[in-house]
Amino acid sequence: MKFSIGGPLKLAFRPWVEGLENIPADGPAILASNHLSFSDSFFLPAVLDRKVTFIAKAEYFTTPGVKGRMTAAFFKGVGQLPVDRSGARGAGEAAVRSGIDVLERGELFGIYPEGTRSPDGRLYRGKPGGLARVALASGAPVVPVAMIDTEKIQPPGKVMPKLMRPGIRIGRPLDFSRYHGMEHDRFVLRAVTDEVMYEIMKLSGQEYVDIYATAAKRQIADAAKAQKQALKEAQKEADQARKDAERARTDALKEADRAREQAGQEQTGQEQAVKAQDTKEESSS
Repeated sequence: MKFSIGGPLKLAFRPWVEGLENIPADGPAILASNHLSFSDSFFLPAVLDRKVTFIAKAEYFTTPGVKGRMTAAFFKGVGQLPVDRSGARGAGEAAVRSGIDVLERGELFGIYPEGTRSPDGRLYRGKPGGLARVALASGAPVVPVAMIDTEKIQPPGKVMPKLMRPGIRIGRPLDFSRYHGMEHDRFVLRAVTDEVMYEIMKLSGQEYVDIYATAAKRQIADAAKAQKQALKEAQKEADQARKDAERARTDALKEADRAREQAGQEQTGQEQAVKAQDTKEESSS
């Protein structure tokens, strides 16, 4: 995959990289990165000599049919590791176990502490359940990574990617051995995660938002839904106003027709009265 995808990717987009010397030449390490785009999992491994293993939902590897087999082969090729989310404790526990397994083999484990892609390019609060637990249980160093401008290559809704140079900035490894054996202390997990997120923020230059990205996505979705509903209500009111105006115009036209008809009848009556009076006068004379 490094030759079939990584090579053309580097040739086409020419990503710039800072801090490659901070990636250990061998041995286990955790690459903790911000997450701006689907392409993050391609650009980062493409610029490294070593293999990086990320986690992905198991459905990518178990879908039946030709397309399913091709999808499974692709994700295996780019270093994705299937995680079964059907267990009692869900994806979190599976991700921790998978990460520890990768690190015990002396490999690089890639993880996105935000848990999902940023909805607006800002850096969101890291989730402590995965990154910090893997780091403390394995004792592996955590290398903060900042992806730069990858969200501009293929924004949501765009089919064709934009040819531009994304960046990758790699920070110095962080050692959390002082917290060894404390991977079940939620305050320690929070402290470790926040320290990593602070380093990523310094590397990326992103604005930090102290809420989870999943919550931000819900807020954005709710706001979009509310806006759509408001537009729908406004359109409904506008349509009703147009109907009322049309009805009033129709009623006014009908009333005008009735008034003209009545005026015509009154004029005809007057003319008949005058004619009758003239006839009477002529008879008298």
